[in-house]
Amino acid sequence: MTALSVVIIAKNEAANIRACIESVAWADEIIVVDSGSTDDTAKIAREMGAKVYVHADWPGFGPQKNRALGYATGTWVFSIDADERVTQELRSEIEQAIRKADADGYYCPRLSQFCGKFIRHCGWYPDYVLRLFRRGAGRFSDNLVHESVLLTGNTARLKNPLLHYSYLSQDDVARKVEHYSNAAAQQMFESGKDSRWLGAALSSCWAFVRTYLLRLGLLDGLAGWNIACMNARTTYLKYRKLTALHSTKP
Repeated sequence: MTALSVVIIAKNEAANIRACIESVAWADEIIVVDSGSTDDTAKIAREMGAKVYVHADWPGFGPQKNRALGYATGTWVFSIDADERVTQELRSEIEQAIRKADADGYYCPRLSQFCGKFIRHCGWYPDYVLRLFRRGAGRFSDNLVHESVLLTGNTARLKNPLLHYSYLSQDDVARKVEHYSNAAAQQMFESGKDSRWLGAALSSCWAFVRTYLLRLGLLDGLAGWNIACMNARTTYLKYRKLTALHSTKP
């Protein structure tokens, strides 16, 4: 019987996928759903022993993760992104949680890095994410972005953090701002939301204030300032892109 299945979705993650899989190589099964990578992501994953399934279309983060979940055979599932790593300490906690099975799902604290610095404020830490759950008790929401696990049952928290190498450079920041603002605008458009210029500007300002002051981003130094600016820009762009989507409606 397969005790633990690890599920990963990826596209053009050749720089990350090896280290990611190495950090969970102790699992009974590793599932990678590749979104039509043009680099060696799928090849490397296969070389590392993962079961690789290619779906070149992109239905959004939630639906794509549900595809990966559909291939899992383990009693338990752990979801990890290509830019995340499981430490030895977290591995021990996961294995212990599976043995005890006191809950149906477990939240991990996530410690994220921004351009070389691990961030302790800005609302980024401990950033509990539900990643370990009984297969059959959970599935991913259908959100195009910021998906989450919908769980039937009780939950508990693990103590050791999942490491998240989320933004490696300023080029990476710019790319992800575009990607996430596009996905968020599309999601809001499909849910019937609208936007105006003033609302976009006010929401952008609030995103900065919330990150830098209320969530103490100022304690993270220059990185905290840059994260607050990034959040403000992402917020502004998603509302302006939402306006543009409405303008193209027949």
